[in-house]
Amino acid sequence: MRYPRVAGQFYPADKDELRRQIEASFLHSIGPGSIPAVKHGGNLLAVMAPHAGYAFSGPVAAHSYKAVAESFPENGTFVIIGPNHTGYGSSIALTTQDWTMPFGEVRIDTELAENLIRAGIFDDISSHRYEHSVEVQLPFIQYFSRNFDFVPIVMMDQSMKSAIRVGKILGKAIAKHHKRVIIVASTDFSHYVPKERAYKHDALALDRIQALDVEGLYKTLRKHNITMCGYGPVSATIEAIKNRVKESKILKYATSGDVMPMGDVVGYGSAAWWG
Repeated sequence: MRYPRVAGQFYPADKDELRRQIEASFLHSIGPGSIPAVKHGGNLLAVMAPHAGYAFSGPVAAHSYKAVAESFPENGTFVIIGPNHTGYGSSIALTTQDWTMPFGEVRIDTELAENLIRAGIFDDISSHRYEHSVEVQLPFIQYFSRNFDFVPIVMMDQSMKSAIRVGKILGKAIAKHHKRVIIVASTDFSHYVPKERAYKHDALALDRIQALDVEGLYKTLRKHNITMCGYGPVSATIEAIKNRVKESKILKYATSGDVMPMGDVVGYGSAAWWG
């Protein structure tokens, strides 16, 4: 069992307080403005969401989870891909251990996980034990339903070659899977820069993401020195779904400086892709 690492830090450990904070994220002036009703089915393929503390990034993340709620894969699976911030474990790794969270246990989709392992993704719990980028996404999903399985993946190697490889593996595995799958790409954008710079440069990266342009995203990040932390997970997601995408949309962008006054800020973006 994988136990929470950042409960009580990035989000509340008490389930009632956690529920209130998630609802406040939806109702925040930066958020969608309302709590969506759950609808099953639909054609959502993937979303991109930030992974900072809910006080800062929750309202932006709520835009992605509004899209999820309105196309929820009941009895389906979420693949959540995040960067490996800790440096522990394998270069790219999932885990087959179930997760316990404040809202309850989350089961691994063992069939999909084993197919990914056979295709070359490592099974390594040490990559996940201290990492927050996947963990912070789960309460938003569980708020709407507990009836789903998931596969967590973290990427220490975020090279374009690696991201494309992971995306191809994922795309093939999802196409053969008997359950509906939604991918969540976990990332923040510019880190600790003036707000004006974050807005200007992150918009360039978001343009490439909306255009499903993986190579262009890597070139843009290098050219403008954009400190986006989950470019590999986002690129892998794009590669996995690009042949099925009919609509690509940036849902929201804001910074920590839009939540409270500060000198240097962190940028947060939400996006969704439909088939």
